[in-house]
Amino acid sequence: MRRSKKRRKWPRNLFLAFTLVIAAGIVYWVYQYNSGLAMADNGPYKYDGKTFDPFEGADVQVGQINVLLIGSDARDEDGRSDTLMIAHYDQTTNNVKLISIMRDTYVEIPDYGMNKINAAFAFGGPELVRKTIKQNFDLDVNYYAVVDFKGFPKIIDLLAPDGIEVDIPYEMSHGIGMTLKPGEQILHGNELLGYVRFRHDRLSDFGRVERQQEVLTKVKEQIGVSSLMNLPKILGVVDSYIDTNVDNKTILTIGKGIVNGESKGLDTLRIPIAGSFEDKRVNVGEVLDIDVDKNKGALKEFLSSADNDMTYVVSS
Repeated sequence: MRRSKKRRKWPRNLFLAFTLVIAAGIVYWVYQYNSGLAMADNGPYKYDGKTFDPFEGADVQVGQINVLLIGSDARDEDGRSDTLMIAHYDQTTNNVKLISIMRDTYVEIPDYGMNKINAAFAFGGPELVRKTIKQNFDLDVNYYAVVDFKGFPKIIDLLAPDGIEVDIPYEMSHGIGMTLKPGEQILHGNELLGYVRFRHDRLSDFGRVERQQEVLTKVKEQIGVSSLMNLPKILGVVDSYIDTNVDNKTILTIGKGIVNGESKGLDTLRIPIAGSFEDKRVNVGEVLDIDVDKNKGALKEFLSSADNDMTYVVSS
C-alpha cells in the first residue's frame, strides 16, 4: 500500500517541479525585461505606437531572412538615415552576412527621383527605403529595425560585456565628442559609438563603414549562451531604442541559431563595390554615382555564395 502511494505521488511531484521551473522562468524573464526597460528610460521609442508607415516587407522565402538596419541620428535635423545596412540570416546554415550601403549612393527613389539613398528614410521612413532597395538592387527585405544611436552603447555592452578590441591608427576626436588615442585597446559603450561614427579622415565615410562592419563582426564573435541568458534584458533595452517589426520569436530563433549553429565569422559587403562608382557633384550635393547593374550583380553573388569568411575588399 505504501509503495502504491509513492507511485501515485511521483507524477504529481514531477508536475509541481515542472510548474515551479516554468514560474521561475517567467519571473526571471519579466525581471530581466523590466531591468532592460529601466536602463533605457529615456529611449525615443519607449512609447512609440505608429512611428512609421506600415512596412510591406516580403514574406520569408526558404529560410532566407533580410533585415533592414537603419541608424538614426537625432542630430541630423533633416531626418536622413545616418547608417544603412542589411543583415542577411540563413536559417539552414546559420550564417550571417552584412551589407553596408553608403549613404551618398545616388539612386532612384520611387516617386521622388534621383537622390542620395539616405534621403529615402526622411521622405518615407523604412518602407520607402525598402522600395528603393528593391527598385535599384532587386533585393527583397522582410523586416526593418531603426536604431537610435543613443541606445547603441547600452545594447553593445549587453552583447559584448568584455568590450571590443580595436587598433586605432591615429587620434580620433573631431565630431564624436571625445578623444580616442592611437593603439590597440579595448573599447566599451560610448567609446565604441565614437569609434564607429568617426569619419573626419582621408577615408571619410568609407572608413566609417569599415569600422562599423569591424565592430559588428567582433560583437557577433562574442555572442554566446550568456547573450541568450541576457536576452530579456536586451529586449527591454531594444524596446526603447529600436523601432522594429521583427517579432521576439524570430529574434530568439536567430539568436539560438547563431549560438548553437556552426556559423563562422561575418561575411561583409560594401555597396558600391570598388570600381563601380564615380564621385560627382549634382543638384543634391556630392554623391557616389554608381553602376547599378554591376552592384546589383555583386550583391546577388554575395548572397548566393555559401563560402564563409567572405569579405569583399573595397577601396575608395
